[in-house]
Amino acid sequence: MQKKRINIKVNWAPWTVLVVGVLLWQGLVSFNIVPRFLLPSPADTVTAFYTDFPLLLQNMWVTLAETVIGLLIGILLGIFLAIIMDRFEFLYRAVYPLLVISQTVPTVAIAPLLILWLGYGMLPKIVLIIVTTFFPVAVEMLTGFRATDPDLLQLMATMGAKRLKVLWFVKLPQSLDHFFASLRIAVTYAVISAVVAEWVGGNDGLGVYMTRVMKAYAFDKMFAVIVLITILSLLLMMLVNGLQHWLEPWKRVEKQ
Repeated sequence: MQKKRINIKVNWAPWTVLVVGVLLWQGLVSFNIVPRFLLPSPADTVTAFYTDFPLLLQNMWVTLAETVIGLLIGILLGIFLAIIMDRFEFLYRAVYPLLVISQTVPTVAIAPLLILWLGYGMLPKIVLIIVTTFFPVAVEMLTGFRATDPDLLQLMATMGAKRLKVLWFVKLPQSLDHFFASLRIAVTYAVISAVVAEWVGGNDGLGVYMTRVMKAYAFDKMFAVIVLITILSLLLMMLVNGLQHWLEPWKRVEKQ
């Protein structure tokens, strides 16, 4: 019995660009082309990351908690809106334009109002995350529902299936690709929204940490927290990809 060989292909192009970019960055600072007080070197950033890691980690858990809670509520709200807009055409015509208009308001403009109305705790951050994440989920899920194979819908109708069963067994599975596409966008929006809300006002979190080190002109620590935010966003994105891989086993079969 022959064992199947698993070929793992690694795209080295982005890693090459990243390494070259970091080396150029280090060279600009090391050869005093750019003053160190304006642009800390990668080595300075790593040192600051290591030195302040316990404090960064403490603030990261606050931001992560806000992100996860707001994202989950935003996802559920987005799916619910997509379901009712798909079910009721008049609600689609009434609600969809308002959803689009709501996304034209900048996040930076909403955050101070939420802080003013809801205080400096976690609640205004969670609300802002919900506001920024439910829209892509609602739009993509609605697109997926309306792109469902009409033959499948006709088959379910001839079998006497009720709307709930059609939704559960046909429309939701058919919309998974749209859901995960929206989820990737929502994850990045969620982290950014949490940091922006903390930046405007808060007691803890990576946004609060950023304002403190910025006021102290500790730009090496500023770059360190930017690196941590980037890592956090990438990890959440990898989690989404892993969840999609688990929920869509038929795609794994197609790739074999």
